[in-house]
Amino acid sequence: MASLTILSFTRRSIRKSHLALTFKLIPNIPFSPFSSLCKTNPLPPPHDTSTSPPVPKKETFTVSAHGLSWNDPYHWMSNTKDPDFVEYLHKENAYAEAFMADTQEVQQTLYSEMTNRMPSKISTPPERWGPWLYYQYIPEGKEYPVLCRKLATQSGWMKTMLNYVREQFGPEEILLDWNGIAEQYGYVHVGTCRVSPDHNFLAYTLDLSGGERFVLKIKDLRSGCILPESRVEGVVSLAWAEDSWTLFYTVSDENQRPYRQSIFLVQSKKLRSDHVDDALIYIENDSSFCVDITSTKDGKFITVNSNSRTSSEEGHLCPVYVIDATSPQDGLRRFHKRVPGVQYFLEHHCGFFYVLTNLPLNDGKELPSGSYYLARCRDKDIRSDNWQNIILPCEDVSFQDMDIFNGHLVLFLNRKGSPLICSISMPIHDSFKKELEIDDVDPWYFPLPTSSCRVVPGSNHDFMNSVYRVVLSSPVIPDLIVDYDMSRKTFCIVQQEEVVGISSNAGSLSPNYEIETNELLHGKNDKDKDVHDSELDGRFNYSSEYCCKRHEVVGHDGVKIPMTILYSEKAHQKGQSPGLLIGYGAYGEALDKSWCPDRLSLLARGWVVAFADVRGGGGADPSWHRSGNGLQKLNSIHDFVSCANYLINEDYINRYQLGAFGHSAGSLLVAAAINMYPQLFRAVILKVPFLDICNTLLDTSLPLTILDFEEFGNPQLKSQFQAILSYSPYDNIHRGVCYPAMLVTASLHDSRVGVWEAAKWVAKVRESTCSSCSRTVILKTNMTGGHFGEGGRFGQCEETALEYAFLMKVMGISG
Repeated sequence: MASLTILSFTRRSIRKSHLALTFKLIPNIPFSPFSSLCKTNPLPPPHDTSTSPPVPKKETFTVSAHGLSWNDPYHWMSNTKDPDFVEYLHKENAYAEAFMADTQEVQQTLYSEMTNRMPSKISTPPERWGPWLYYQYIPEGKEYPVLCRKLATQSGWMKTMLNYVREQFGPEEILLDWNGIAEQYGYVHVGTCRVSPDHNFLAYTLDLSGGERFVLKIKDLRSGCILPESRVEGVVSLAWAEDSWTLFYTVSDENQRPYRQSIFLVQSKKLRSDHVDDALIYIENDSSFCVDITSTKDGKFITVNSNSRTSSEEGHLCPVYVIDATSPQDGLRRFHKRVPGVQYFLEHHCGFFYVLTNLPLNDGKELPSGSYYLARCRDKDIRSDNWQNIILPCEDVSFQDMDIFNGHLVLFLNRKGSPLICSISMPIHDSFKKELEIDDVDPWYFPLPTSSCRVVPGSNHDFMNSVYRVVLSSPVIPDLIVDYDMSRKTFCIVQQEEVVGISSNAGSLSPNYEIETNELLHGKNDKDKDVHDSELDGRFNYSSEYCCKRHEVVGHDGVKIPMTILYSEKAHQKGQSPGLLIGYGAYGEALDKSWCPDRLSLLARGWVVAFADVRGGGGADPSWHRSGNGLQKLNSIHDFVSCANYLINEDYINRYQLGAFGHSAGSLLVAAAINMYPQLFRAVILKVPFLDICNTLLDTSLPLTILDFEEFGNPQLKSQFQAILSYSPYDNIHRGVCYPAMLVTASLHDSRVGVWEAAKWVAKVRESTCSSCSRTVILKTNMTGGHFGEGGRFGQCEETALEYAFLMKVMGISG
């Protein structure tokens, strides 16, 4: 915490452009289901009709498990160094280019819209940390951000002269420029940034290939020089000791990939020391656990966290050991033994460790399964039998996360699907005799808009600060950055994301929210006042132009699945508009429904864009994840199908113009739904897709396999193997059936999902399904990038323009 994490420039914050076109649907044609459509009115082949899809070679390869054996003729593609495979990918790229050749004008129009919405300079508002103001901006015409800082001005008349001197002689300092690195190496991916407590050093990790094999670099911010002896390969996470000379970092094992490695080494390195070898502090030998390190917000302790997929659920770490950051030579102290399914999030304040955990209560009191509560213990005695339970969740409120400052504790809560944030004055006195509920400690609930929104914390590095920064985001409202003064119990709107051609007040972009479930309840600061504010509501105002509706869709087993639906009131045509359904449903991660200006290019053309929050993803509590992973994974897939049918049955879309979008593990969800109901979708986009799950999980030599057992199951166990095989996309492709058109994208150097998964899927779909339909399945491989693509804002606009143009082409929609 006592370090600077990069203020992430995500897709939604770096892709802005101006929207000017109206949509046109091709006149209504009496569409038939796809099985007859391709026979009577096939979709157009590539612009160059002489071009046919590549046909890869086949090699016999037998896979066996639990008494079953089957042939996988495309197994050879898993050797990415095979010249035949690289040649095949180039042929697929050529075919994709030929297929999309007649969309060049549409792509250029879409790209121009997106880039025209971008302001000339994109920046984040400064955040104070100690004597400095840290911020980022993207220079005009550049792809990537620049990390900067300036000395903060001081308050008070006596310091006027000092401030003047600083303004004159303390110019902006550029700490890290992504653009310079990209220009030198052709690719850039900065993984982690940490500024030392004395603000003299910047430690960061850098990937220059796309394979996420990060190299540690340390920059002396006083001289601007990179320390040559600081280079270490395979670094994942970083934390500074209080002396600003000792840096702790984790290193991935030589046989594993970054982030999700079977074995990590936690090491410390004394900068500018004469020692060549680093001091080994901790090694995790259990291949199903990863090691991460961080520091507490006050900088007093380093936490060493050993996590499985489950123990890092919802972003909570599982700190097993702590190191005194003031005397790191004293080594590790075990905070708590590992308990299956139990998570911890640890902070420190004035002699106490504060713990957000779901550890079963030791007094026999029952809490809902997986529920978190707040406990604490003295930092001198961290045995769990001496923990003091402080705040327990009440019936309709669950704890999501926490942050801590010198004067305040911040709690992220969820009440019936609605986010809440509150602050509690610190320290919490130990005069109470029993556990408390939130309202017993006089919380101040942060005012939030009455309409549904996503709340994401800012960096908030300064432990001594009393102001907490959050980003309020809506699917159709540019991000709103708000500072909450926890001492004065006031707030101010710091910045709203600028979109060129759109009013800065966002009035014309404000959504008409409909909550078609029970009214979501907000917290209260007193008995009579709901926690919302007219000024915030003004930025999330009602309007007739764009609608953002939240529905509860009844699933196959009666469970209600949240779905968010976006469309333009002006352009939408009931029962006739095309639609795009987006899903993820894995690892307990919430589906990102935040603002993305590129999406306006679809909405203005009459498209409906919907987000299905299926089981397996993030929900109000951990049970939503558990009910859609492992042996329950089919629930995720059925939920996605239920949401698709809802869009059709409620006449939001034309039933023959529904598309689906899945990214990474979300592609498994979409592809499995295609196999079950191949006529449901007209077009599909699968990005860096995880599709060959059965073969991948059977191969324990692959980097993520063992870690993914907790999420999807262990196929070495027969019952779990049978469950995985029942929905594995690659293993359940139907023969002779018409499949939807597909754009499948992959990256050659992807370290998270092998490029062969996309290639094998496309080859088998083409071999197995209707020969006419399969001509509309294309594979586009980035031959230089990794799992996250190129990352630049203009490059991402090109990528999105291609995706939208593909959807329009295969659905027969004019751009």
